[in-house]
Amino acid sequence: MPDAFKNLINAARVREAGEHLARTWPEFDRAAFEKQALHQLDTLELKARAMQVADALEATLPDDFHHAARVIENALGPAGEGDGLGFATDHQGLAGWICWSLGEVVARRGIDHPARAFAALHALTQRFSAEFAIRPLLLAHPEQGVDILMRWSTDSSAHVRRLASEGSRPRLPWGVQLKPFIADPTPMLPLLRALQDDESAYVRRSVANHLNDIAKDHPGVLADWLQTHLPDASAERRALLRHASRTLIKKGHPAVLQAWGIGGKYKGEATLKISPKRVRIGDAVQLALELKSTARSKQRIAVDYAVHHVKANGSTSPKVFKGWQLELAPGETRTLAKKHSLRPITTRRYYPGKHRITVQVNGRDVAEAVFTLSA
Repeated sequence: MPDAFKNLINAARVREAGEHLARTWPEFDRAAFEKQALHQLDTLELKARAMQVADALEATLPDDFHHAARVIENALGPAGEGDGLGFATDHQGLAGWICWSLGEVVARRGIDHPARAFAALHALTQRFSAEFAIRPLLLAHPEQGVDILMRWSTDSSAHVRRLASEGSRPRLPWGVQLKPFIADPTPMLPLLRALQDDESAYVRRSVANHLNDIAKDHPGVLADWLQTHLPDASAERRALLRHASRTLIKKGHPAVLQAWGIGGKYKGEATLKISPKRVRIGDAVQLALELKSTARSKQRIAVDYAVHHVKANGSTSPKVFKGWQLELAPGETRTLAKKHSLRPITTRRYYPGKHRITVQVNGRDVAEAVFTLSA
C-alpha cells in the first residue's frame, strides 16, 4: 500500500482527535490515548492504524456506551454538504479518516445498543463514512437495521442516503461480508428501488455497485431488474443500470446482454496485436484490435478483454477489463487501441511469465495474443 495512502491516519490526526475529545469531555485521558494510539503507528498499514486508534479510543472513552456516543458526537465538526468524501478535521471538530476509528468503537461497543449505535453512525457518516462500522450492526440486528435504512433513504443528507446503500452492500471491499444478504438479497431490493433515482450521483453510484454485488451471486435478480426498470428509464437511471450490469456484461450473460441490445453472436473476424512482446513489471503494453464485420446488417457489440495473470505458483487467473461499446456497419473494418498498465496496485501483484490476453465480443472469446512479463 503506498505510503501516502496509509498516512491518511497519522500522528497529527491522532493528536487532533485527542484535542477535540478532551474539549468535549474534560475527564478524557488524552495522554493515555495518544500513547497507545501512536505506538509504532508509522510501521502499520492503513487498516491496522485505524484499528490501533480504535483500541486506544475504546480504552479511554467512557465505559457507558451512551455516554461514549455523546462524547464522540460532540467532538465532530459540522456535517458535510453535497457529494463526495472531502472531509477534514478543523478547529470546529473531527472529520475525515480518523472517523473510521470512531465508527469502529461504535460498532464494537454499540452492538447491544443498536438504536443508539445507528444514531451515532448517522452523525459519523456525515463527517466521513460509516460503511464499515454499520455492517456488524446489520448482521446482529437485521430486521431493525433494514427498517432504519429504509427511513434513511429519505434523509435530507446525501451522505446518510448513500450509507443506506453502501453500508448494506453484500460484498463491500474491505468490509465484513453480509452473508445473509449474499444468500438472499430480497430485503434490500425495496431500499435500492427507493434510491435508484436519487438526485445525488454519489448515492446512485452506490446503488449501481450494490446491484452489481447482487448480480455476482444472483444474476437473475439483475436481469429481472433490467426488464422492469430499464424501459423508458431516464439518462441518469440508464447510466446507473449500465454500471450495475458491468460484471454480467463481461461474463456474457445472455439476458443482460439482450436487455442492452448487444446479445447477438458477433459475425466477423478479429485480430489482436500486443506491443511490445516483452515488458517489465511497472510498464505497459499497447493493445491493437482489428474487427472486420462479415454481417449484412449493423451490429451493436460490447468488446472487453481478459488478462490471464500469472500467479505465484505459475498458474493463471483471468481478470476482465472494460473495453468498448460500438456499432459496426455491414462489412466495416474498425481498429481499436488501448494502453494497459502493468503497474502493481494494492489489489494486484504481478509475477514474471507469459501472460495471455483474450478479447471478448458480446461475452464470447474471439481473439488472443501473448506477451512476456519480466521482473
